[in-house]
Amino acid sequence: MKVVLLTLLFGAVCGAQETPAEIDPSKIPGEWRTIYAAADNKDKIVEGGPLRGYYRHIECIDDCEYLSITFYDKDDGTCLLLKEVAKRKEGYVYVVEYAGANTLELIHVSDTMLVTYVENYDGEKTTKMTEGLARGTSFTQEELQKYQELNSERGIPNENMENVIETDNCPP
Repeated sequence: MKVVLLTLLFGAVCGAQETPAEIDPSKIPGEWRTIYAAADNKDKIVEGGPLRGYYRHIECIDDCEYLSITFYDKDDGTCLLLKEVAKRKEGYVYVVEYAGANTLELIHVSDTMLVTYVENYDGEKTTKMTEGLARGTSFTQEELQKYQELNSERGIPNENMENVIETDNCPP
């Protein structure tokens, strides 16, 4: 009887474990806009913060061994167009130098939504953040809910979310 109970318990625990979603690499490339950002250190993502970026385009290079990311950063209100190339570490985890050392992971990709999880080390502290990107200029209610769930899974408070698209006045 104990064996049966242990087997059932083990099955329930294993069944409750969420397996990472499979990323379809064909959905990564293209035009993207930053809709939301959230971080455990909100100062990094507020307007004018060092990690507040305005995505425009992501391209896969060599079967996504590298990601070319085109985005704007603002310096005193002036939009600066930047392009960074992230190198694959494993799976869909990449490393890139920008405002410190970054590990960037693609944690959700659909036809209309892409979410990144970033750990940024600025030489003193590690900041955990997510960025929610869309093909358009907004999220549906379902996409917003998915984004908030992904934040919660990574220990990032949803009250630290910033609506980035509201301050995106950089060229398309």
